[in-house]
Amino acid sequence: MSRFSRMALLASPTEQAESAAEALRALYDWSPVAEADVIVTLGGDGFMLQTLHGIMERRRNVPVFGMNLGTVGFLMNSYQPDGLVDRLTNAKPFALHPLCMEARTVSGQRIVSPAINEVSLLRETRQAAKIEISIDGRVRMSDLACDGVLVATPAGSTAYNLSAHGPILPLESDLLALTPISPFRPRRWRGALIPAKSEIEFRVLEAAKRPVSAVADQVEVRDVAHVKVITDRSTKLELLFDPEYALDDRIVMEQFLT
Repeated sequence: MSRFSRMALLASPTEQAESAAEALRALYDWSPVAEADVIVTLGGDGFMLQTLHGIMERRRNVPVFGMNLGTVGFLMNSYQPDGLVDRLTNAKPFALHPLCMEARTVSGQRIVSPAINEVSLLRETRQAAKIEISIDGRVRMSDLACDGVLVATPAGSTAYNLSAHGPILPLESDLLALTPISPFRPRRWRGALIPAKSEIEFRVLEAAKRPVSAVADQVEVRDVAHVKVITDRSTKLELLFDPEYALDDRIVMEQFLT
């Protein structure tokens, strides 16, 4: 018997997703999101991130089962309109703990924002960014000259982090990937693996001359002077996957692609 009795349906505002949603509404009974005990999403990874951020804003932990009608769909299951109730009953859950970014701007403004995939610092102008990196209060790199640097979760390690040549992290590794983006000095530094319990701090050097923005998933803060990143253990998000093609299996598979 399924533990889910009230399903909600959310679809990305694309023709393909909205057409699929119309077909699903004719096949199953649906509840409002506020009353649901599971959310079914139709779209791609971007829409899944949008859905998870909405759950965090509502402060109501509801499992999410995504079906891919986007581009990559790394966080999604395959789209199949039939047998949805059985798929939810047999789905494999996976818990995600997001990052928490605390950014302080040059003007003194403080912004706090969660990130499911990564927190990235990016140069705003033609000049390279210069960034000091500290781990748990100890300076580990006094001056990184680069286009930027990011901290990725295991779930996000196959996104921007992978494009920046960062490592793919197994979901159970309890690690974060600290990855430079086009490093100039030190040229040979390729990043580090950091325990997920660590507190990572970035201090922007010459912040007025070399402005840097900080991005937590889809939230950008311009002209930052200092950024702190921690894992938010108080927040848990639950994704549901078909057991034969779960997220942890996909991450292992991704490491063998050429």
